[in-house]
Amino acid sequence: MKFSESWLREWVKPAINSEELAHQITMAGLEVDEVAPVAGEFTGVKVGKVVECGQHPDADKLQVTKIDIGEEELLDIVCGASNCRLGLTVAVATVGAVLPGNFKIKKAKLRGVPSHGMLCSFSELGIDVESDGILELPEGTALGMDVRELLELNDVAIDVDLTANRADCFSIRGLAREVGVLNRADVTEPVIDAVAPSIDDTVSVEIKATDACPRYLGRVVKNVNVKAESPIWMQEKLRRCGIRSIDPIVDITNFVMLEQGQPMHAFDLSKIDGGIVVRLAEQGEKLTLLDGNEAELNNKTLVIADHTKALAIAGIFGGKDSGVTTETTDVLLEAAFFAPDHIRGRARAYGLHTDSSLRFERGVDSTLQAAAMERATQLLVEICGGEVAPVNGSESEADLPKANVVALRRTKLDSLLGHEIPSEDVVEILTRLGCNVSVVEDSKTTDAGWTATSPAWRFDIAIEQDLIEEVGRIYGYDNIPNQAPVAALKMNDHKEANQPLKRVRDLLVDRGYHEAITYSFVEPEQQKLVVPGVEPLILPFPISADMSAMRLGLIQGLLNTVVHNQKRQQSRVRLFESGLRFIPEVSAENGMRQEMMLAGVIAGTRGEEHWDIDTNTVDFFDLKGDLEAVLELSANEIAYSFKSAKHPALHPGQTAAIVVDGKEVGIIGTVHPELERKFGLNGRTIVFEIEWAAINTRVLPEAVAVSKFPANRRDIAVVVDEAAASGDIVEACIAAGGEFLTDAKLFDVYVGKGVEEGKKSLAIALSLQSVERTLEDADISGAVDSIVAVLAERFGASLRD
Repeated sequence: MKFSESWLREWVKPAINSEELAHQITMAGLEVDEVAPVAGEFTGVKVGKVVECGQHPDADKLQVTKIDIGEEELLDIVCGASNCRLGLTVAVATVGAVLPGNFKIKKAKLRGVPSHGMLCSFSELGIDVESDGILELPEGTALGMDVRELLELNDVAIDVDLTANRADCFSIRGLAREVGVLNRADVTEPVIDAVAPSIDDTVSVEIKATDACPRYLGRVVKNVNVKAESPIWMQEKLRRCGIRSIDPIVDITNFVMLEQGQPMHAFDLSKIDGGIVVRLAEQGEKLTLLDGNEAELNNKTLVIADHTKALAIAGIFGGKDSGVTTETTDVLLEAAFFAPDHIRGRARAYGLHTDSSLRFERGVDSTLQAAAMERATQLLVEICGGEVAPVNGSESEADLPKANVVALRRTKLDSLLGHEIPSEDVVEILTRLGCNVSVVEDSKTTDAGWTATSPAWRFDIAIEQDLIEEVGRIYGYDNIPNQAPVAALKMNDHKEANQPLKRVRDLLVDRGYHEAITYSFVEPEQQKLVVPGVEPLILPFPISADMSAMRLGLIQGLLNTVVHNQKRQQSRVRLFESGLRFIPEVSAENGMRQEMMLAGVIAGTRGEEHWDIDTNTVDFFDLKGDLEAVLELSANEIAYSFKSAKHPALHPGQTAAIVVDGKEVGIIGTVHPELERKFGLNGRTIVFEIEWAAINTRVLPEAVAVSKFPANRRDIAVVVDEAAASGDIVEACIAAGGEFLTDAKLFDVYVGKGVEEGKKSLAIALSLQSVERTLEDADISGAVDSIVAVLAERFGASLRD
């Protein structure tokens, strides 16, 4: 909410300056974003009147004028503004005046004609108003008056960032009430006199959705002059609150909204068929809005309609076909209360955001409508004239908001604030906030304290903590003494076996990776290429169409990041990411299972360009090695294995499942060439993704005796089918080796002469040792024979000659 300080001070006059006011408002919970002057710094600009105006003899676009500024001599000034004319009241920068930017006005000659000053436009005075010519001041303004004083430009605009619960401060009324409470100052509201009707014309009002619109008021005003000009004081108040002046009808409704906090709308009476009907839109019903765009409505949208068509989206945006134009003579003023739950989110669903919707979706005082109608009528008749009809409308008392009665206990107040505020101060604060306060005496069933009935403009006061917050912030947090908390130290529960994510991150960074953070929202059609056959959760109100589905994994985001980098000439890309994936599951809470995942991707060259190292492209085993380094952090790498697998997004024959204790927990492989093409990847790309729960624990080291007896190594070469996995064979050796086998490693693979076609020779080094004695040949031979027998049985292996 942006407001003019001078306008606020018309309502309440705190004895503090602008800087102190901004600080006070911020400390009360209404954060001030900016305090800016409403005009540039200038001096010497006076009110003048054009008493002569003629064509410049040597310039078609210049006029020679004589200006009366209330002094004995008229000023000769040459002006190039198109709106300069005889009789116009203008802002005159006299000789010696200083305009914004330290621009000094001096005597000059323009095309040979003397000019003793300058006629100023808004922009030349540092006022942010779009205009095609010089500033036109109200006729009859005292000549020679300082323009800065006339327009009250010694003022600042204060921009307050309101939280969602403080909708009551979206108006001068609400802000003045707040400042009055903070300073214990009286608030003087403008006198709003009821306008006496002079005609009997009314429009019928029918509310079909009373839960969404409990009250709707309308008033006919005939024979208004919509071509009248809004007074400059109103234009200035609107401008300083960030609203541009449009025409008197719109300006008046905007002014009432800013002053009272009640959004209003005006319809062209001649364009209403029958009466007003407040109803829900029909599914697919169309409405052309004031900005010319056509909205297709759904059946959850509240509309203001007549007996044949929709006129406006209730509380959000008016319709073009019923809007006021320069040809309008009769208008229908609207003031209504719309329930926040029926407005909230509707504007965003249609790509709209208006001052009206902002207020209605957060909550408007349900008692304001009649007063706002009289205030708008008062201003309309004053500016545009017209004949006024009585106010008529409809309301559902049962659907209007009810005041909350909230109990506040003295013990709870003191406990949460850590300070005892005098009871008389508590009562005064709550009373000034608009609450009806009653004292509760201590008894066996209740604690001593108060009950407060919330005012109609405070939707957010519902529970005891709300009242404590109000008392605390109005009393002033700076007035509550600091008390150091007393707490006993307690060691955090820490399981040494837990694997910290930071350790894995550091490892990958050390190996040349960069951490990526991608959106949890992805493009659904692209996701089907990576994770087909699973329907993701679709967002009802996505940021954009390509961010409308919750991700089923991290691979899609990483591939898009690789493409982003490759398009920026990055020839070597190594990325990893940790984050949640979202799997639809009926049995899970909210119908969705969230799992923490770790994923990585590499693409491009294996290393940076070097004169002594060949430039090779990365392959499957580069990423597999990095992943194995991560798995080794668990100190239980024997539990992990890689099994040949198939994945629709990965290359057949270059894909493996990551298995832990027989369960598949992840995938690693080369991106399928077809997927590379669809994503726009440049060259071979390898990815992995693994469940974090599968690697977030580690085996703690245990102290064991170091054997003092010699170790023995025996190498065996076994011939097996070429399709047999070497990892399975090494695992079988370890399982069958018995108590003396300490390790088994594959150190050679041979295919060729001397080995039958379709077979391969695997050379395995077996390490054997005992902690109790020196092994004999019989012990070693027995272990080797057992291993060979198991390999022969499981894999059809035979010893190579």
